[in-house]
Amino acid sequence: MKIAVFASGRGSNFKAILKAVNEKKINAEIPLLITNNPDAGCIEYATENGIPVQIVRRKDFSLREEFVKSLLLFLAKAETDLIVLAGYMKKIPDEVLDKYHNRVINIHPALLPSFGGKGMYGSNVHKAVLNAGCKVTGVTVHFVVKEYDRGPIIAQQCVDVMQGDNPETLAARVLETEHQLYWRVIRKFSEGKIKVVNNKVFIEE
Repeated sequence: MKIAVFASGRGSNFKAILKAVNEKKINAEIPLLITNNPDAGCIEYATENGIPVQIVRRKDFSLREEFVKSLLLFLAKAETDLIVLAGYMKKIPDEVLDKYHNRVINIHPALLPSFGGKGMYGSNVHKAVLNAGCKVTGVTVHFVVKEYDRGPIIAQQCVDVMQGDNPETLAARVLETEHQLYWRVIRKFSEGKIKVVNNKVFIEE
């Protein structure tokens, strides 16, 4: 299976996934990293590991259609089977979602459908969880659809909210859980054990 990773920042989930691939925990390869941020830390890590990087930004194209065409071309050249969003801070174009229907996944730092939607990313999520007085938060891996954080849920894992937590301490524990859950979901996908029927996800053991 060939995975195209989309990332905008340091790429810690990208690193965790690549580590699992290199350790043969996932029968896959990562032939492409796409980013919208030329200063993203994930670029250096990808380059060090011999993974081709493409910086694709909407503002570099006069026409939206050319931007979308460029994305689809890079994905096709990489023979992409699965698109994995790893801290990618831009909305995926509808045309890409149509082309890769049920083959685009994302990880969200809360238990969807709670604390999801536009603007709910990074510390915004953890601040909202703490402000709501939640005792438990967690991580959700889901398929990406045209509406933010509304795609079928593949897997979730809980993380306790501790007394005295702030957004930074909570984020650190949630991120550790992300690093353990995401690659395991990808492995199931690579094994053909994730099916979607009537917008519900079924996972074979």
